[in-house]
Amino acid sequence: MLTIRGSAHARARSGAGAGTEQASGRAEESRGKGPMMAETVVGVPCWADVMLPDLAAGKRFYGALFGWTFDEEAEGADSYAPALLDGRFAAALGQKTDGRMPTSWTQYLAAPDAAETAERVRAAGGVVITEPLEVGSAPAGVLGIAADPGGAVFGFWQSLGFGGFEVSRRPGAYVWTEVYVREKHRVDAFYREVFGYGTADISEEGFDFLLWAPEGEPPDETNAVGGRCMITDAFVEEMPPHFLTYFMVEDCEQTVLLAQELGGRAVFPVENSQYGRFAVIADDQGATFAVLDPAPSGPES
Repeated sequence: MLTIRGSAHARARSGAGAGTEQASGRAEESRGKGPMMAETVVGVPCWADVMLPDLAAGKRFYGALFGWTFDEEAEGADSYAPALLDGRFAAALGQKTDGRMPTSWTQYLAAPDAAETAERVRAAGGVVITEPLEVGSAPAGVLGIAADPGGAVFGFWQSLGFGGFEVSRRPGAYVWTEVYVREKHRVDAFYREVFGYGTADISEEGFDFLLWAPEGEPPDETNAVGGRCMITDAFVEEMPPHFLTYFMVEDCEQTVLLAQELGGRAVFPVENSQYGRFAVIADDQGATFAVLDPAPSGPES
């Protein structure tokens, strides 16, 4: 999450976010148009969903914030509701079945073989929380949930007919992700071993960041699909390791104001960078996500 206003941290993160377009475009192209069924690029973020105690309230919040719509007649829509942006899959909202479950967004990474990915997770020192299981009709794919050696939770997805995002890198859609950790060495090795990421250390003073690119691609901002950031003393002490999912918006300030009107709050206020403006928001039920307005924003604040 954002902690240092106008820092190198903010500049590099927003730049990396802007640099996901080519790698994400390759992944989207490989998955095809409409229902995405072709091969996926290993480790590319392919889906995101949020588990909420009140699904109906979540639909109202995100529908108003991002312009998402929901097919109320779809099978299982009363417990897991895909969010549509102009009729294309953008994310999903789920109903928590146990109050002990976290109210949070989960970022999914593409895994052409979910069973093999689960074994890689274990071998690299992670924990498989949910063993790979087929989900959806047909089925749609194989889902697994894991935690890296630092405890950050993520999902992995093997497509068997549904590849994930049908829209990205436009207002209301997914644009970027990064994992926040407290101990980087084991975690950096973990993601390289599990997903084969090529990495580039773009750290500067006061800012420790490792860029991820798909295996075989130059690890630069052009090919970046995500990254790792350190949790520093600037964060609250109880902040756990976690993934943060970013959605693109047209106007960051207005999105934060609207989120507040809808019952959410700004966890970290709007930050400026040479790449645009961004902020971290908690929805009206406490799930945290980030928004990015990539329009030029002038000097950093």
